[in-house]
Amino acid sequence: MLVTFKSRAGADVIMLGEAAGQLLAALGKDAGEAKGVVTVEQLPEAISRLQSAIENERARQNAKTAAEREAAEEAEREAGRIGMAASVNLAQRAWPLLDLLRRAQTANVPVVWGV
Repeated sequence: MLVTFKSRAGADVIMLGEAAGQLLAALGKDAGEAKGVVTVEQLPEAISRLQSAIENERARQNAKTAAEREAAEEAEREAGRIGMAASVNLAQRAWPLLDLLRRAQTANVPVVWGV
């Protein structure tokens, strides 16, 4: 399932359902809902929540020991997930949506999906 985030402030952001669900949950929205909106009034909190989720993910990654990071990288290589097939972290997934939310806040317009 694809989820398309739309706003008059910028280009559409298209994500697969699982990734979109993760980001919607970070925004405090129900990932199970097919349609939704981040209203203009909700944008500051949504941006803050998404930034916090990114920072928490980075902190978890940084807290791993060198041996844990090396083991995770080895597992990725063994699974064939290198180069373009490598895992994508939350910050990488969230950036396009975070950018759209910021643009929407500047333009004072909402962000919607499923419409």
